[in-house]
Amino acid sequence: MSLSQKEMVEELRVQWKRLWNERVDDRLRAEGMATADYCDLFVEKGTVIHATRNYKALNFREILEQHQVTNIDRFLLPDPHIGGWTKFIKMNVTNRGLRKRQLAELYYDEKKSGKQQPKKGGRGWLHK
Repeated sequence: MSLSQKEMVEELRVQWKRLWNERVDDRLRAEGMATADYCDLFVEKGTVIHATRNYKALNFREILEQHQVTNIDRFLLPDPHIGGWTKFIKMNVTNRGLRKRQLAELYYDEKKSGKQQPKKGGRGWLHK
């Protein structure tokens, strides 16, 4: 991986963010349009970049492929459906209720859980 290629990807990423931040939303037609020319992203001023129906959205991966960037996966985060840090945490770190119970049983001290004084002198919570 050359340093110039990394710089080019960073420049494209900056333009990509600027494209989405500066878009004009047409609420009547439910679409977003580019406000300027982005030659490196192959987007012209007034191009629809986001719409609700029958529209193929822009894809940063395809733009990098058109620029012939090698090893694109190194520059992009994985798709959330495939996996990533969030999926790893959900699968391996959280929702460990059974494991917590097993650890609690391991450190349970029988001597410590001696008899406690009964509430209300053994009558429970009845108020008489």
